[in-house]
Amino acid sequence: MLKNDKNYPDSLKKSVIYQMFLRAFTPEGTLNAAAKLLPHIRDIGMDIIYLCPIVEADDDMRLEYWSERQKKSGTENPKNPYRIKDYYNIDPEYGNSEDLSVFVKTAHSLGMKVILDLVYFHCGPNAVFIKEHPDFVLRDETGGFDCGQWHFPKLNFASGELREYLWQNMEYFIREYDVDGYRCDVGDACPLDFWEEGRKRIDLLKPDIIMLNEGHNPAALKKAFNINYELIWLNALLKAFKGGGTDDLINRWKDYHDKLPEGGLVLRMIDSHDYANESFDNRFEKVLGSRAVEAALVLNFTIDGIPFLYNGYEVCDAQRHSIFANRFYGRGMTIDWSKALSEEGKNRMALIKKLSEMRHTEPVLTEGDVKWLANDVPDELITFERNYEGRSIVAVINTSSKPLAASVDVDSDTAGIGKTLIDYGAHAKFSEGKLKVDILPHGYVVVELFKK
Repeated sequence: MLKNDKNYPDSLKKSVIYQMFLRAFTPEGTLNAAAKLLPHIRDIGMDIIYLCPIVEADDDMRLEYWSERQKKSGTENPKNPYRIKDYYNIDPEYGNSEDLSVFVKTAHSLGMKVILDLVYFHCGPNAVFIKEHPDFVLRDETGGFDCGQWHFPKLNFASGELREYLWQNMEYFIREYDVDGYRCDVGDACPLDFWEEGRKRIDLLKPDIIMLNEGHNPAALKKAFNINYELIWLNALLKAFKGGGTDDLINRWKDYHDKLPEGGLVLRMIDSHDYANESFDNRFEKVLGSRAVEAALVLNFTIDGIPFLYNGYEVCDAQRHSIFANRFYGRGMTIDWSKALSEEGKNRMALIKKLSEMRHTEPVLTEGDVKWLANDVPDELITFERNYEGRSIVAVINTSSKPLAASVDVDSDTAGIGKTLIDYGAHAKFSEGKLKVDILPHGYVVVELFKK
């Protein structure tokens, strides 16, 4: 097993990340409007705000440089936030440099950290450095741009000058705005040694920097990153809740866990700006239903890794989102904040608060080993145990839309059930050496076990 070279602070392992996509977060879509809601984000227990790209996007109208999703969205917005024109300037759509400073300072005053999105695999066709540094982008055999799958010019990491330009960009936002780290777009597509050197430099500015890799390479967690994405887990989780069985989910956990460096962390999500954009009107809140979403959230908050919440899930938002919609194009694709006043929304916020509190106060959830437990309805019931320093809890989660009665195998030294940490629609008891559970559709229970 690889050994991680970083000593991550306990605060990171206990953290919950909130993805804030400004275009969908408020009708205004600005940093100033979002800053007014930061007390709400802190109130539901979030620790880290991840802002999607806020630097200047390329407004080139030529469709050959638009991604397929951009064209399919129907918004006609030339500005794709993941097609960058200027890596150093704030896009006026979101505000200005002072607005970013105020946003970060406000988050810090509330005890939260802020990480920005770095998009270094590609850029826009009008990127400000191309005229002076044509070798900063890759070229095809005709001398034109070598574009990737999203039709954007790919950056040329063989250029030492380009690397220096980007490393200084990483340093700039920490030095000038006191941000706390970065989420790195398609991080595995960029050379790992580039990220390792960049991490070394920004560590000198801020030792507890957070680096989130949108990638799966376990080696990336050795020196460059704190956390990897886990989209394969996400896809297997959604499959399980759509009736496809739990085998892929459990097997993915086992396979990937064995490859992680010691101390390596992974993200646990049920949605992101990418999935919300692709699903259009079929948001998971609609497709799965609120009860299934909540059961999936309980799973992600009680398994190992770092829980991740996409904006609006705390109020059961089911609005159509698009990363290409803003106050100028495709208006109205924003969080439906009126849901916060509904009974459903109030219950969801209470659940998120409770789950976040558990992450902050229960070391077994951040430090404990994971042991998968056998049960007699394995296609539909997820059952696992977390153990740490003599404390043991078991999570039972019904992925199906039908009630179940099940027996769960537990260790022979189990003597009984202690307190219930969280539950919905489930009754658990210890009988005949097993944990017996009656559980409603998409019900869940997390209970403490007594040992002999």
